[in-house]
Amino acid sequence: MAPILLITGGSRGIGAATARLGAKHGYDVCLSYLSEEARADTVVAEIEALGRRAIAVRADTGSEPDIMRLFAAADRLGPLAALVNNAGVPGRAGLVEAIAGDDLERVLRVNVWGVFLCAREAVRRMARQQGGAGGAIVNVSSVAARMGSPFEFVHYAASKGAVDTFTLGLAKEVADQGIRVNAVRPGMIDTEIHARSGLPERVAKIVPTVPMKRIAAPEEVAEVILWLLSDRASYVTGALVDVGGGR
Repeated sequence: MAPILLITGGSRGIGAATARLGAKHGYDVCLSYLSEEARADTVVAEIEALGRRAIAVRADTGSEPDIMRLFAAADRLGPLAALVNNAGVPGRAGLVEAIAGDDLERVLRVNVWGVFLCAREAVRRMARQQGGAGGAIVNVSSVAARMGSPFEFVHYAASKGAVDTFTLGLAKEVADQGIRVNAVRPGMIDTEIHARSGLPERVAKIVPTVPMKRIAAPEEVAEVILWLLSDRASYVTGALVDVGGGR
């Protein structure tokens, strides 16, 4: 039976690219999506065309019942081998003094709280002391965690800073249980996240500040994620890997 890979936020962007590449690397895939069912179904069809099994589950990772239902669906595919905590929201751009409480709560709930709970469920399944066979977790953070994103996304950057710290702590906590925990920190990636946050012109403004003078394709981040999940990274845990073009 193929190893099972669970990806949150797998209907588009980095999540979808990781799902497709994971299938090429021999995983059967369970992916979650929040609202874009047609896109999620397309990713499932692409994975099945590669000869692998795939399911898409509507789940809000800001909801514990949804998270529990998502992992139960993955269990039906087989024992969980890998988790990619990819789902995240940027919130609305603006100064800290203008952030609405409900927007801040949503950013922290999805980007931090949901990552914690998804990792908790993965550990419960993977830990050797609980009868698991070990596994790997990759959290999708951001270079914003070390840059702060002033005047635009301090709340988002703070949430990703929490993901970084969580990655370091969890990696040490479960290392002797056969579970490796790492994070990737993407920089400027060609996804829809900027338009969704209300700043569609942001990419054009930031690209000149990137040493490589370009944005990355989601597939470039997916390659790093799949490496971290693989046995080729067997002695790598607690790493925060920047994929930011030098920025």
